[in-house]
Amino acid sequence: MLRLPQGLPAVETLQAEGYAVAEYNLWAVPTDARVVLLLNLMPQKAVTELDIARALSFPDTDVLLLPVRIAGQTYKTTPIEYILSYYLDIESVLSNKLHLSSAPSLIITGAPVEQMPFESVRYWPQLCEIMDWAFRQRLNTLYICWGAQAGLYHHYGIPKYDKTAKCFGVFSQDVLDDKCPLMRGLSPAFFMPNSRHTEVRRSDFSAPQLQIVAESQESGVGVAYDAAHRSTFIVGHLEYEPHTLENEYKRDLAKGLSILPPQHYYEADDPNGRILWQWKEHARQFYRNWLEL
Repeated sequence: MLRLPQGLPAVETLQAEGYAVAEYNLWAVPTDARVVLLLNLMPQKAVTELDIARALSFPDTDVLLLPVRIAGQTYKTTPIEYILSYYLDIESVLSNKLHLSSAPSLIITGAPVEQMPFESVRYWPQLCEIMDWAFRQRLNTLYICWGAQAGLYHHYGIPKYDKTAKCFGVFSQDVLDDKCPLMRGLSPAFFMPNSRHTEVRRSDFSAPQLQIVAESQESGVGVAYDAAHRSTFIVGHLEYEPHTLENEYKRDLAKGLSILPPQHYYEADDPNGRILWQWKEHARQFYRNWLEL
């Protein structure tokens, strides 16, 4: 069963969809819970909360999802009242004020800052402190999209590069190491949504402990894993629900941006056609594997 902060909008949605969800008091987090911290850097907080909550919902696995924030950060698209109601300051976790009986896991999401230099991101120093803490403590950490690029840059010096055209669509990922626990139960080629203007390149992966475990001929490096530090880097969005790429496409069209339809997403690549939710079972298997690392 998944446990979420009392009143979080995702609770009602997931219960209506048939998921087993319970609520907890954010100000009295159970100390014996299996905690997954969610450092949500995305602008539409509720959308990302729901995506991640779905991905972590397994009837036979008890998980408490704890949204955390960087102290002092405000967001243009999310009222501060919402943040204060459903997010704890991550400093309370770093300083062990919650007195958790076991080490938490951590998810660091993407953020709409991928075309900025890392050092120009206003919360970069605080994020580096969090990433260093997770690395030192060997927390089971999942870095997603820009979060993955940030982690790869900070921990291993791997740069990101601007792409001439946005990587946008659902791309087949080849499993390169089926012995890696992250890849257990996945097809030799699995599907993963991507939505990004930048990339990391295989040629920059020189750290011996860092292994590329999934890669696409079209979209490049897909998943990398550092077993020694229990760090997983995924440049795509397995957590996306079926309409997310379509919503992004329509949003950019409404802004007058030059954007092509997401690739391998619609039936016959026709934006008027049916959405092919090809990654659903792959996502559930991946997130189950990650929780069990």
